[in-house]
Amino acid sequence: MTSYILYSLAIVLFVISFIKDKSKTKVALKKAFKSFENIMPQFLAIIIIVGIVLSILDTDTISKLIGSESGFLGVFLSSTVGSIVLMPTFVAFSTADSLLKSGAGYAQVAALVSTLTLVGVMTFTLESQYIGKKAAFYRNFIAFLFSFIVAFFMGVILG
Repeated sequence: MTSYILYSLAIVLFVISFIKDKSKTKVALKKAFKSFENIMPQFLAIIIIVGIVLSILDTDTISKLIGSESGFLGVFLSSTVGSIVLMPTFVAFSTADSLLKSGAGYAQVAALVSTLTLVGVMTFTLESQYIGKKAAFYRNFIAFLFSFIVAFFMGVILG
């Protein structure tokens, strides 16, 4: 039901935008399609990798590694993987859903998603060029610690 409401709202707002200013709406659509073209190769690659990993690892293995019973070690493993892997945010949520359906724990998935979106080991050099090495290190370190807080609360609330 929510999807129907959101899609309907998007269509109505698109029509209003098109009526109000056709040229700006066309430019916006061109930018959206260009953005879509840029994101699609990454998105497909990650979906393929996740599909391969989920086909190799059965639900028992996922449950042992990052299931609810894996505890702090599973949260730490998820946080470490999330810190290293570079993934767009919308793909991270899809991956989280797949992992939850395969037996992963809420706290572990919360740690994974929060580090995927907040910590950037792969982008550290680029980030340090703009804000400095010390600031980039502290930002990433604090975000890494924050992922454990997120994992704890999500584990308590949902687990």
